[in-house]
Amino acid sequence: FYKREKMVKSAKAKERIKERKENEARMNAGWKNVKKADSQENPLDLLPSFKKINKNGTVLHLETTRAPELDQGTKDWIFKLLEDNMKEMYEKSDWGWCEGNKILELFEDNAWYLIARHEDGTPAAYSHFRFDMDFDDDVVYCYEIQLEESVRRKGIGKVMMKILELLMLKAEMVKIMCTVFKHNEGAMDFFKKSLKYSVDETSPITTVYEQFDYEILSRMNPKRIPVEPKCSLPCC
Repeated sequence: FYKREKMVKSAKAKERIKERKENEARMNAGWKNVKKADSQENPLDLLPSFKKINKNGTVLHLETTRAPELDQGTKDWIFKLLEDNMKEMYEKSDWGWCEGNKILELFEDNAWYLIARHEDGTPAAYSHFRFDMDFDDDVVYCYEIQLEESVRRKGIGKVMMKILELLMLKAEMVKIMCTVFKHNEGAMDFFKKSLKYSVDETSPITTVYEQFDYEILSRMNPKRIPVEPKCSLPCC
C-alpha cells in the first residue's frame, strides 16, 4: 500500500510539472502569435473583398488603422460617437462613466480600428479591437462596435464583426471576445442571437453574494478548440 501511494504521489508530481511546462509553452506560443498579428501593416489586406461593401444600398469603404495613426478629426469623432451611444449605459453600470479613462483606453498604442466611411470619406461606423492575450489564450478582443444612427439596421454591424472574426481566423487565434452590459439588451441580442456568441468561460458568475452587470462573450476558432487530455495517473 505504501509503495503504491508513493507511486501515485510521484505520478501526480510529474503530471503537475508536465502541465506547468505545457502552460508555459502555450503562453509563449500565444504571445508569439499576438506579436505576429499585431505587426501587420494593414490587417484588412488579408480580406481585400471587404474593403468596400454595399449593404441595402449603403456603400461603405473599410480600413484598418492603428490608434496612433488616426488623425485628430477621426479621434474626436470616435469619442463623440461612443459618448452619444454609450454614456448612459455606463452611467447605469457599476463602472460608471469616466471620460478621461475612456479616452486613454480608446487611443492606447496597441489599439486597432476598423473604420467604415461613406464614399465622400465621412466616417459612419467603427470597431476598436486588439490582438491580445486573455489569460493564456491569444485572442482578438472587440472593445467597441459603434455605428451612426443613419447606418444602423442595415447589416453593417454584422459585417464588421464578421470581418473581425475572419481576422481572428486568419491569425489562427483561439477566439474573438467582447464585454457587454446585461442591461444593453440590443447588444446582447446582437451578439448572442445574431452572431451566435456564447458566454465565455472567463465571464464572472452572479451569485447571491456578488452581482455583475456585464457578461464576457466569445466565439471560438473551431481549429483551436482544446481537446481534454486523458488522465495518465495509476489511480485512474
